[in-house]
Amino acid sequence: MPPPRCHLQTGYWPQSETTFKPDEPTAVEGLISLDPGECFKKIFVLIMEAITELILQNNTKLNIAITGVSGAGKSTFVNAIRGINDGDEGAAPTGCNENSKDAIAYFHPNYPNVILWDLPGIGTTKFPADNYLNHVGLHKYDFFIIISATRFRENDIRLAQEIKKMKKKFYFVRSKIDSDLYNEEKSRKSNFNKEKTLTDIKENCIKGLQDAGFESPQVFLVSSFKLHEYDFPLLQETFETELPEHKRNALLMTTPITSLEIIAKKKKAFKSKIKYYAAASAAGAAVPVPGLSIAVDVSILIAAITQYVHGFGLDVPTMKRVAERTGVSYDDLLAVIVSPLAAAEVTSALVLRVMASLAGTAALMAAKEGSRFIPFIGIPIAMGLSYITTSRVPSHILNVLAEDSERVFRKAFGSV
Repeated sequence: MPPPRCHLQTGYWPQSETTFKPDEPTAVEGLISLDPGECFKKIFVLIMEAITELILQNNTKLNIAITGVSGAGKSTFVNAIRGINDGDEGAAPTGCNENSKDAIAYFHPNYPNVILWDLPGIGTTKFPADNYLNHVGLHKYDFFIIISATRFRENDIRLAQEIKKMKKKFYFVRSKIDSDLYNEEKSRKSNFNKEKTLTDIKENCIKGLQDAGFESPQVFLVSSFKLHEYDFPLLQETFETELPEHKRNALLMTTPITSLEIIAKKKKAFKSKIKYYAAASAAGAAVPVPGLSIAVDVSILIAAITQYVHGFGLDVPTMKRVAERTGVSYDDLLAVIVSPLAAAEVTSALVLRVMASLAGTAALMAAKEGSRFIPFIGIPIAMGLSYITTSRVPSHILNVLAEDSERVFRKAFGSV
């Protein structure tokens, strides 16, 4: 049983081995013991690194093309990757008929720089294969997911060959695996073997691609309604190994929580950014205006915490969709959450209450505010204290939210 959800008005915050201390020494743990000039120069370098990193992070776009024959389940896959259900507001329309007349962009609800493009079905009467390549503009996409609900057909193969000529990545996804297993079990009854059925489906697809000239093709078996099962986790791992770093990080942030390993990877990625937030906080401390540094810190923490909550799937819309998808009630999912920052609006008042509940934070903040007005050495000391504070607070919050995400995942999907 998890501890009860935090009630900040009582001063309670979950205590654990990670409480209010960094997992490893920060880059400036010894800043306040440095010569003031050296301290200032060191933080200045970190601030410039932070500005560069955060600009790159905010400007990294990822365009993912989802294509295949009509009726293959492209739109449902687009919705699943974005963490929304068919029929939700903003969902890609689904149905038996080809809905997409052009390449339609669907922005991730929490990360608008990640765009999934639902391409029109190749080989339809509206979009014959000969005109398809020019119509959709293959050059603008970072990589392609080619979906089929049966064997991959001639048009799928032609498209993959053209993508290969452009030296771009593509992935074969065999969709609707849950439906195949259901039908096979219904027809075979006592003779049904799930693993053999999955192996047969994959080998059949691979053989067809090999016959078409693809050496060692990789096929991923996926159910858009059960992303945590079958080959979707393997597909995620493949993306990670083949995308450039910043695009890989952008994709990771938008990846639905399909395993405990994904939570761990997101936590590691979030943790790597803390030093940049801390450097930005140090920059705010350099301005000797009463109250400005705290306002800057709170704004930085709101941005970071909001990313954590969305990335871990702990925002209210995502949790309600998980409840709908899994049949576990929203209230039951909410009951296993500890952090007051999950399933809540992250406001200045809430962040300040969380900061005040952490032992030592108030003293550091007061020391930082007072030190900025000490002649000559005050600003460097304040910058160092600000860096340390804004390293430690999000580190603790990140740990608690990651643990909440693990509990929600286990509750929803029965993982141990």
